[in-house]
Amino acid sequence: MAKDGINVILAVILLSVILFAGVLCTGNIILKILFLISLLLVAFTIYFFRDPDRNTPQEKNTIISPADGKVILIEDVKENDFFKDEVIMISVFMSVFNVHVNRIPLTGEVTYFNYKKGAFLQAYKDDASYENEQTIIGIENDGFKILFKQIAGIVARRIVCNIRQGWKVKQGERFGMIKFGSRLDIFLPKSVEIKVKLNDKVKAGETIIGSYN
Repeated sequence: MAKDGINVILAVILLSVILFAGVLCTGNIILKILFLISLLLVAFTIYFFRDPDRNTPQEKNTIISPADGKVILIEDVKENDFFKDEVIMISVFMSVFNVHVNRIPLTGEVTYFNYKKGAFLQAYKDDASYENEQTIIGIENDGFKILFKQIAGIVARRIVCNIRQGWKVKQGERFGMIKFGSRLDIFLPKSVEIKVKLNDKVKAGETIIGSYN
């Protein structure tokens, strides 16, 4: 279970307990219906905040997907904040049915960190990468660097990020999550060999999305 979801799970369970107490005291049919709905909500919330272990590949010079989901975009873009150059952007869309715990894609040092307030457009739209609320993280390792963004969506309005600039991080380790579905963009140097294609399903901490020399 993801630790960042425990408070939400407890809140939903508490609501269910309160409704159950109301049913016992009054027998009200509306409260009964609401209680049954709350049980479904409890089950879904526990399912949503699952956090399975992952086996991160031990291959050298690889970039691992930081998120579960589907690859919805692979394109060349100009990145002006960290690379200040043309790069390859890979976008992974996370539905509410994916595991939402995010993992570090590359061992190294966090040399760039920025939180940007913004809109809450639907995460699969191209404009979401630039307009939506997001946390932007850059990692460097022996001169090689990558950038990735946790992007909030129309439903997901809570980004959790537990790393900061200057931290040492390890590939595959957990660093945060985006609650209730959204998107994560990864920016890679043009020299990287991309290992995924459009509509591929990827897993955080397991799927190799690129390799470099």
